[in-house]
Amino acid sequence: MSTVKKIYACTSCGARQSKWVGKCPACNEWNTIHEEIVVKESPREERQKIVRGQKREDPKPTPLAHIKSGDIQRLITPDDELNRVLGGGIVPGALVLIGGQPGIGKSTLMLQIALGVKARVLYVSGEESEEQIKMRADRVGTQQSDCFILTETNTNKILTHAQHLVPDMIVIDSIQTLAAPHIDATPGSISQVRECAGELQRFAKETNIPIFIIGHITKDGSIAGPKLLEHIVDTVLQFEGDQNYTYRILRTLKNRFGSTDEIGIYAMTSTGLQGVSNPSELLLSQTEELLSGSAICAMIEGMRPMLIETQALVSKAVYGTPQRSATGFDLRRLGMLLAVLEKRCGFAFGQNDVFLNIAGGIRVEDPAIDLAIISALISSLEDVSIPKDTCFAGEVGLSGEIRAVNRVEQRIHEAARLGFKEIFVSKYNFKNLNSDKYGIRVRTIGKVEDLYYGLFK
Repeated sequence: MSTVKKIYACTSCGARQSKWVGKCPACNEWNTIHEEIVVKESPREERQKIVRGQKREDPKPTPLAHIKSGDIQRLITPDDELNRVLGGGIVPGALVLIGGQPGIGKSTLMLQIALGVKARVLYVSGEESEEQIKMRADRVGTQQSDCFILTETNTNKILTHAQHLVPDMIVIDSIQTLAAPHIDATPGSISQVRECAGELQRFAKETNIPIFIIGHITKDGSIAGPKLLEHIVDTVLQFEGDQNYTYRILRTLKNRFGSTDEIGIYAMTSTGLQGVSNPSELLLSQTEELLSGSAICAMIEGMRPMLIETQALVSKAVYGTPQRSATGFDLRRLGMLLAVLEKRCGFAFGQNDVFLNIAGGIRVEDPAIDLAIISALISSLEDVSIPKDTCFAGEVGLSGEIRAVNRVEQRIHEAARLGFKEIFVSKYNFKNLNSDKYGIRVRTIGKVEDLYYGLFK
C-alpha cells in the first residue's frame, strides 16, 4: 500500500524542510515554504513494476579501460541553426530544455523540427489541442507522416505511449503542464516540475531516446521552476528576441555535448521560423543616403562574426532634464560612455537628450560595440555623417583608451567579405599581426581623441 507523506518545499529554490518555517534556510526568502503531499509506493508496487519491465536492471561497475570510446551518432535535423547550437545534431538520450517568453516561437520551432526530421517523433502537448497543432502544421507547410501528436499531461500515460510507439525523438510542450499522479500538487509547482523532469531523464537515459522539453520563464528571464531543472537536463537553450521584430536568437546556456558559445539566428515569417545564414546583410541599413548618428560595429555573437548598425540621436533637452534611452544596449554603460566623452574629450552631452538604438531589435553584450557607439554619438552631436564603408571594433575604458577585443581577425575578415573599405580597431590588437593581408584598410587607434581626429577631422 502506498504511503502518504507531507513535506515542506520552498517555491523559490526547491529546498525541502521537515517542518514549516517562515524563512527558507537555503535561499533566505520569506513566506516561500508550502506544504506538499507525496505518495510513496510500497515495496510490493516497486516489485510489480520491475516484473512488468518498467525498470531495467541496475548497472554494474565497469573499468574505465574496458569502455569503448567512439563518435556519437547524432540525429541531424533539417535546421542548420539548431544543429550548430546543439554542437552538430541531437545526441541520443539527451534531455534538452528550451526556455523563452510566451509567444516567442518555442512551440513553432519544435513543431518544425518534429515535422522536418527524418525520424519517428512523438509530440506531446499539454497546452494545445490536436486541432490547434494541426493548424500550426498547415501554416508551417511541412508534413511528416511519422509525427505523432499526443495531448496528455499524465507522465505515466505519456511514458506508456512512448514505450509502445518507440519514437526516435520526443517533444514535451511544456514541462509546467505535466503532472506525476503520485505527487499531490498542482501542475507547475516545484515538486511536480522536479519529479516530472526526473522521470523524463530516467526514461531518456534508459531508452536512449532524446527528449526536448519546452519551459516557461519568469519575469526576470530565468526558467520557471526549481534551479534543479537546469542541473538535470543535458542542454539548456534560451530562445530570445523582441516580439516587435522578426529576428530571434537561440542561445546556449549549458551543453554537455558541445560548446556554449554558439547561437542560432531565425527570422519569424508567415510560414514559421526561417534560419538566417548571413545575419549581417539583414541587420545593416539599406538606405543609400548618408545620415549622421549611424555607425557599423563588427561584433561577435557566440562564435559568429556579424556586422550590426548602431543609431544615435543627440538633441537639445527641451524639458530641462536630459533624457537617456537605450534599446538593445545597457543604459548604465551608455551613461559611462557619455561620461568618458565629456570628461576626456570635452563633448557637451550633459544638456542634451541622448537616444540609442541597436538596429534589428537585437540586444548586444559584446564590449567591442563601444567604439561604434561613441562614433555614432559624436556623429549625431556634430551632425557629420560617417562613411558607409567604415566599421568599428573596440572597447572603451574609463580613461578614454581603446582596449583590445578578442577574435579581431574574424571581425576584420567579415567586414572585408561584406565590402567594407576601412575598420577602426585598437592598436593593442596589432602588436604581432600583419594588417596588410586582410584586403581592407585597418586603422589602429589608442584613445578616443585619435578616433575623433582620424574620423571627423
